[in-house]
Amino acid sequence: MIIEPNAVAAEVEQALWVVIDPELGENVIDLGLIYRIGVEEGVARVEMTTTTRGCPAAAFLKNAVQSAVWSVPGVHYAEVKLTYEPEWSPAMMTESARRRLGRR
Repeated sequence: MIIEPNAVAAEVEQALWVVIDPELGENVIDLGLIYRIGVEEGVARVEMTTTTRGCPAAAFLKNAVQSAVWSVPGVHYAEVKLTYEPEWSPAMMTESARRRLGRR
C-alpha cells in the first residue's frame, strides 16, 4: 500500500480499518484491498480492489470506503477508484489476517 506522507492521508488509513469485507469478516487494510491513499488540498483519492473480479460486495465496499474517507476531518471530497491491476492475492493480506483466516 502506498500512502502519501501527510497527516490527513494517515488519518484516512486509520478510518479505513473499520471497513469490513462482509464475505471474509476482515477489514480492508488487513486484507490488502487498499492500494493507494492520497490527499491533496482536501481531496482524498483511494485506489482499491476486491478479492475477485465481479465480487458481489464490490459496490458495498467502494461505498463503505468512500463513507469512511468522508468522515475524516480535512477531507472535502472523496474519490474511490476500483482497480484490478495488480490482481489481488492472499499474499497481500497481513500476516495476522492470514492466520485469522487459516491461510499461511
